[in-house]
Amino acid sequence: MTIYDFSVKNAEGENVDMSTFKGKVLLIVNTATGCGFTPQYEGLEALYSKFRDKGFEVLDFPCNQFGHQAPGTEKEIQDFCTLKYHTTFPLFHKVEVNGKNASPLFVWLKKQKGGWFGGAIKWNFTKFLVDRNGNVVARFAPVTPPEKIRDRIIKLL
Repeated sequence: MTIYDFSVKNAEGENVDMSTFKGKVLLIVNTATGCGFTPQYEGLEALYSKFRDKGFEVLDFPCNQFGHQAPGTEKEIQDFCTLKYHTTFPLFHKVEVNGKNASPLFVWLKKQKGGWFGGAIKWNFTKFLVDRNGNVVARFAPVTPPEKIRDRIIKLL
């Protein structure tokens, strides 16, 4: 199984095959609008704006699993991100990243790069970097600001 075997729902609830992103470098992030790390949206957008023309995508998956910090509908989340942080990268349907209802994509991502907590995601703004061949090459903790990932992205592009 590869990342391209998964299908996810976009913010409008439509299925999106991950194969749509074949050949691109991806940064997959579980996000929240009411989190201490929420200002990272600014850094994520800066990376996306700088590198999207070179084949880079930020994939935003809101997650309300940690402290209920992503309340609201996908539309409300999108409006918040667009108005406050001017985000233009794709927003997907709200997901769970741990537990029995975890998104199959995030279950797979965690198996590829386990992290410090036996694979579980500790908090919002955990980031997975995926190369152009669909391989998960790195996992970054919520405290890692997007700009610290820049050089890794450049190497993959």
